[in-house]
Amino acid sequence: MNEVFVLASASPRRRTLLDELGLKFMVVPSDIEEPEANGGPPHDHALAVSLEKALTVAEHYPDLWVLGADTIVVVDEEILGKPAGLQHAKHMLYKLSGREHRVITGFCIMKKSANTMIREYVESKVLFKNLAEDEITWYSETDEPYDKAGAYAVQGKAAFFIREIHGSHTNVIGLPLTEVVTVLKKVGAIRF
Repeated sequence: MNEVFVLASASPRRRTLLDELGLKFMVVPSDIEEPEANGGPPHDHALAVSLEKALTVAEHYPDLWVLGADTIVVVDEEILGKPAGLQHAKHMLYKLSGREHRVITGFCIMKKSANTMIREYVESKVLFKNLAEDEITWYSETDEPYDKAGAYAVQGKAAFFIREIHGSHTNVIGLPLTEVVTVLKKVGAIRF
């Protein structure tokens, strides 16, 4: 039987990925104001944000394991966050068109009362096809790009943009399940 842990995220994609495994968990969004990148290595930014999300929720649930995660898209060492509007989404998609980029998810699993914390990051590489202008316009006018880093969802309408993925597919969706489940099992937060 699975134990209960806390997912410190409002992401419906993370929730769906964990639900599909049949895991028992509570969803408690951290509601932090995500900071701007500080110019350091992109994986450090993802790890810092995932830690802040986990810490914020762990304050209220010190006796439960808490999972915080942050996914970023990186092209030319620039972190692409969530687009602020239509033109911003189009700009991001033009940047990604015909190019390879990195998707990095930092995650933190912690239990405050046990003074235990594990932080890791996973990186995948994604190659986009050359996007036609009408494809960028069509996609940018849907609701899909606006709550996603890099302005696209691999599991949604943008699936046909993807030529190749090297690495974890679930990482590109928002949570690298292989690594996260391995850590959750290791610390005893879940059992199969």
